[in-house]
Amino acid sequence: MGEVEIGTIKHRMLQVNGINMHVAEKGDGPVVLLLHGFPELWYSWRHQIVYLADRGYRAVAPDLRGFGDTDAPPDVDAYYMFHLVGDLIALINSLGEDKVFVVGHDWGAVLAWNLCIFRPDKVKALVNLSVAHTPRNPVRRPVDSLRALYGDDYYMCRFQEPGEAEADFARLGATFVIRKFLTFHEPAPILIPKEKGFGGSPNEEIILPSWLSEDDISYFANKFNKSGFTGGLNYYRIMNRNWELTAPWTGVQIKVPVKFVVGDMDLSYHVHRVQDYIHKGGFKRDVPFLQEVVVMEGVGHFINQERPNEISQHILEFINKF
Repeated sequence: MGEVEIGTIKHRMLQVNGINMHVAEKGDGPVVLLLHGFPELWYSWRHQIVYLADRGYRAVAPDLRGFGDTDAPPDVDAYYMFHLVGDLIALINSLGEDKVFVVGHDWGAVLAWNLCIFRPDKVKALVNLSVAHTPRNPVRRPVDSLRALYGDDYYMCRFQEPGEAEADFARLGATFVIRKFLTFHEPAPILIPKEKGFGGSPNEEIILPSWLSEDDISYFANKFNKSGFTGGLNYYRIMNRNWELTAPWTGVQIKVPVKFVVGDMDLSYHVHRVQDYIHKGGFKRDVPFLQEVVVMEGVGHFINQERPNEISQHILEFINKF
């Protein structure tokens, strides 16, 4: 675990929005809410929690609904974006805060964009990693768009069938699944041919990069062994229904100050037309208070773990302005 003093991070359970939510936190001062992605946990922010706490902030990293020690309702209908954002609002209120700084990565970034659409009054400023804002396309559902672009083998399309990925992940084991995901470092889309299943043989050797230890893998794997993957997979399974329900917010601008950081090896940065959107005016049109876009060279998707010090500095530098 390197320089991170995991033992100094406090853990507690909070009742928010009808579920029990596990929260990791450290420090005193203005709250920085850190939102993880898939297949991750509060633990993805271990470096940032300690860094921000040492610099006068109260870093708060929940396990999101469906993950880790937070409740994971099995029903896909428990994962509407309104539930997920509702969890965050209840969490912010239970921390005794009116407004907080928010940092999101992967699904956590998607949640953060939606939090800023529904309740901008709760966000002082946002630093989002990896996943740029995706404005709602009024004519095509998101999963249908992805299927048209990448075919049925695209991982988000393959995750749609309840129970299918879970069965494969169970066959491969959580340790293998976590190793496979966290070491993925290609700008190419993840394609999972149906006949091959999700990731081949559990005997395949996967070398860990310098920024990931066996202890890190064990922490993630132990939690997913207990909770299963259904909660996290439900985020993908409800994408089309979220699209249907968010029709009233079509074309809404995000009006909080934003900094966006992405790695140039991140698959999210190489999705069809995303780079044009980020760099040619679309992003700034939809997020008018976008103040900075940082593209980190040679960095993959799990950016806050791969480059912890640089990401921590990017966060601090931005939130210190407010």
